[in-house]
Amino acid sequence: MRASLTFQQKTSNYGGEVRSGRLEMALVKRSLTVGGHRTSVALEGEFWRTLEDIAERRGISMPRLIADIDGSRSHHDPLASALRVYALLNR
Repeated sequence: MRASLTFQQKTSNYGGEVRSGRLEMALVKRSLTVGGHRTSVALEGEFWRTLEDIAERRGISMPRLIADIDGSRSHHDPLASALRVYALLNR
């Protein structure tokens, strides 16, 4: 599986980040090519940061990490859900 990650990001009113003692929830949408198909994934900023930390610890790129996660998930499960679960289990 090959994945490429662009840095086009959009935020919405969902998600989670604490600022000034207040929980702000904003989804960050990133455009990806996974397995030769263009898609976009919206995750809370904290999940993106956790995945970036995991990739850095493992010495691999984010596209490689996402491709590995995508290759190991059931394709009945949404990619965003697989990324969130992976981040929680490997943080």
